[in-house]
This record gives sequence, C-alpha cells and structure tokens, in this order.
Amino acid sequence: MTRFLQQRLALAIPTILLTSVVVFLMLHLIPGDPASIYVGENQATPERLEAIREQMGLNRPLYVQYADYVWSAVRGDLGRSLQNDQPVTKIIRERLPNTFKLAAAAMVIAVILGVALGLLAALKHNTWLDTLSMSVALLGVSMPIFWLALLLILFFSVRLQWLPATSQPGLKGLILPAVSLAMLSAATLARLVRSSVLEVLRQDYLTTARAKGLPGRTVILRHAVRNALIPVITVIGLQFGSLLSGAVITETIFARPGLGKLVVDSIQNKDFPTVQGAILILATIYIVMNLLVVLSYALIDPRIRLG
Repeated sequence: MTRFLQQRLALAIPTILLTSVVVFLMLHLIPGDPASIYVGENQATPERLEAIREQMGLNRPLYVQYADYVWSAVRGDLGRSLQNDQPVTKIIRERLPNTFKLAAAAMVIAVILGVALGLLAALKHNTWLDTLSMSVALLGVSMPIFWLALLLILFFSVRLQWLPATSQPGLKGLILPAVSLAMLSAATLARLVRSSVLEVLRQDYLTTARAKGLPGRTVILRHAVRNALIPVITVIGLQFGSLLSGAVITETIFARPGLGKLVVDSIQNKDFPTVQGAILILATIYIVMNLLVVLSYALIDPRIRLG
C-alpha cells in the first residue's frame, strides 16, 4: 500500500506544478497592467507605475517571478489583492467554507438521487420505471445549470415564495443552489449505476448465488451492488471536483459569497492575484480528490493495489 501511495503522489505533484505554471502565466497573458490596476488610473504616473512594478517584482525575469510565486505559495502566501490590498489567502479562507458547504450538499443530493434512480432502473430493467428513471437522468444531463437555477427561482421563489431567490444563511438559502448544482451529477450517477449494476447482474457468480438459494435481496445488496461500486466511486470523487468548479455559475446566479463568485468578481475587476490564487486552490482540490479516488480503489479492490 505504501508503494502504491508513493506512485500516485509522484504523479500528483508534477500535475500540481504544471497547474501552477498555467495559473502563473495567466497574469502575463491576460491584457492589463497589474501596476495600473493597483495604483488606479487617476494616479498612474510613469514614475509611480515604475515604482509599483519594482515593488511587485514585475521587472524581474519571468522564471525568477515564477520561482518566487511557487515558494510563496508553498508557504501559504498567494499574494495580495489588487482591489483591497488584503492577502489573497485570507480572502480565499473566508470564501472557501461556503463553497464546500454548497458542494457537499449538492453531492449528498446527487448521490442519493442518482443511486436511487440507477438502482431502480437496473432492478426494473425494460419496464416503465426504467424508462421514467432514465428520462429524468437524460433531462438532468441535457439541462444547463444556469437554466435549471432560473427555473427553480421562478417556481419556488417567485411563484410559491417558499425559498429565497438569493443565498441566505441557513438551510433555506442552501436548498435551491444545491439542487440546481446537483442535478447534472445525479443524472450522471444514475446512468452509471444502472449500467454497472446491469453488468454485474449478468455475471456467472450471481447466477450461482441464486442457484444456492440465497435471497434476492442478499444477492443484490451484498454481491451485486458492492462489486458495482468501483466505477461509481470514481465518478463520485470526480463529480465532487466538478461541483466545486460548477459552483462558479451557481454562486453567481444565487449571489452566494463563495469561491466561485470570488473568481467571477475578480475577473471583472481584473484582480489577477486573487484569480490566480482561487483557481490554483480549486485545481489543487480537484487533483487531491482524484488522488483520494484512486486510493479508495485500493481499499475496495486489493487487485488494484497489488497489481
């Protein structure tokens, strides 16, 4: 297990470094002068701009700037915001819990709804319940997040007035954003669970288990569902990372003060250090989630660990 973990870490670290290169180059490829943004257009005299560039290290060679950026990021320093001159790390730390709450709530909804629909479709294969479940899954895959969010606001907030249209503290303010964010993942999980369970149900060892007289519930829950978990766990782990990135749209629509809305606001304000830091954190979380998914394989199936 230790060797397996070392191999996966050896792949994850270069991926994070490559991500940091891409994020760092954003500052130099996106139009706009960070020094002018920091000083302000009204005070952007040539002498002042040159002094700010010297202070921010923008006059140094690119590779030196990148080395300093990586070294500072390893120590938890992602620079300072150009808008309010606050540490980017502090801003992200304040926003990240809201995004995690949204992604976690959406993941719970997606897993419950997706697994339930997938199992129902698999166990009632070629019946009207199978058709209905897959129709719901197809609708979830086809409908964009922003369109579903607007429909939910129109129905539950404007017409019924049950839930707030914008994000508010507490459970009520979390329901609509979580549901709109969860539907795509739930649909993906439902289709995968259905196909995975159907494939396992056709295996010879399940036929043997039924022939030995095992109850149908035992055959399905103890043998079929457990062996169909590996591809489902893969998607669950990857979908959580996707939910974090999908929160950009959801948080913007519902005005939820999370990391996704921070990215959008920072792009509009050309606050490059904040955009860099937020994207780097999101990318790192996604890579770590992938690593945890791979490690979960080894815990469930020893053949993967030993192979």
